[in-house]
Amino acid sequence: MAQHIGIGIGAGLVSALLFGVLLKATPLAILLYLVSPLPILIVGLGWSRKAALAAVVTGSLALALVIAPFMGLAYGAYIAVPAWWLAYLALLGRETPAGLEWYPTGRLLGWIAATAALAFIAIAVLSSPNHAAFDAQLRGLAQTLVQARMPAGRATVDARSDATPADRDEAARDEGGRATAADPAASAQAADPAEVTRTEMADALARVIPAFATNGLALLLTFYLWASARIVTISGRLPRPWPDIPATAMPRTTLATLAAAILMCFAPGYVGVFGVALVGGFSAAFALQGLAAFHDRSRGRPGRALMLFGMYLILFVTQGIALVALTLFGLADTALDRRRPKDHPAP
Repeated sequence: MAQHIGIGIGAGLVSALLFGVLLKATPLAILLYLVSPLPILIVGLGWSRKAALAAVVTGSLALALVIAPFMGLAYGAYIAVPAWWLAYLALLGRETPAGLEWYPTGRLLGWIAATAALAFIAIAVLSSPNHAAFDAQLRGLAQTLVQARMPAGRATVDARSDATPADRDEAARDEGGRATAADPAASAQAADPAEVTRTEMADALARVIPAFATNGLALLLTFYLWASARIVTISGRLPRPWPDIPATAMPRTTLATLAAAILMCFAPGYVGVFGVALVGGFSAAFALQGLAAFHDRSRGRPGRALMLFGMYLILFVTQGIALVALTLFGLADTALDRRRPKDHPAP
C-alpha cells in the first residue's frame, strides 16, 4: 500500500505540473494542460483509489504552495477531484449470485455529465463568489465574441441595408442634427439599431455559455476515462473486464434529472447557472449514448463500416452540429429503451 501511495504522489506532481504550465499560455502549454487529468485517472484505475486520492491532495498542495492558493483549489475542483471520482466509480462492483457485477457504463456516463456540471459550478464560485461579478464576466466574454463575429461597422451597414427608405431618411435627419436626444446612449442606439441586436445576442450567449463549457468538459472527461482505461488495460492492471461500450444505456432516471435541470435554469443566481450547466453536461451524455446506440444497432448489418464512416464524416464536416441529432437519438433511446438483445456478437 505504501508503494501505491508513493506512485499516487508522483502522479499528482506530474498532473500538477501539466496543469501549471497553462500559465505559459502557449499552444504546447494548452496541450499539456488538456492531458493533466490522465495521471490521476491512470493511477486510480491501475493501482488504487487511495493512490488516486494521494495524487489529488499532492497536486493541489503543490500548486497552492508553489504558485497560489487559488491555483491549488482550481486544480482540485476542476481537474483532480473529478478524475478521482470517475476512477472510483469505474471500479465499483458488487457481488451477485451470478458473480461480480461492475458499475454499469450507462450510470457512469450519467455521472460524467453531473461531474462536469459540478466541476464548472465549483470553478465559477471559486473565481467569483459574487454571482453578479460572474454574470458580468460572462456578459463581457459574450460581448467580445459577438463583436468579433459581427463587427460594429459591418453590422451598421447590414442594419441600414435592411431598413426601409423612410427609416434611412429618419436616420439621416437625426444624424444631420435636426433632432437631438436627451440620452446619449439612446441616441447612439437610434443611430445604430444593430447595436441593440448585438446586445441581445450577447445577453443570450452569456446565458448559454455554461452549457457549452460543460458540454465540452463532459466530452473531454469521457475521452479521458476511455483513454486512461485503455492505457491501464494494455499494462494488464485494469481490474474489471473491458465493458461493451456500444451497449451503454443510461437509466431513465436521467430524463428526470434533465427535466429538473431545465426547471433550475429559470432560478436566479448560481442555482440557475448550475441548471444550465447540467443541461449542457447531459446533452453531451445523451449525444454519446446516441453514438453508442448507432454502433449497437448497426452490429451485424451489411455495410456497417460504411455507415459508421458516413456518420463520423458528417460529424466532422458539420463541426459537431450533427451532435444535436445524436442527442435527440440518445434521448429517444433512453425513453423507449428498445435496445436489441444483449446476445449479439462483440464488434
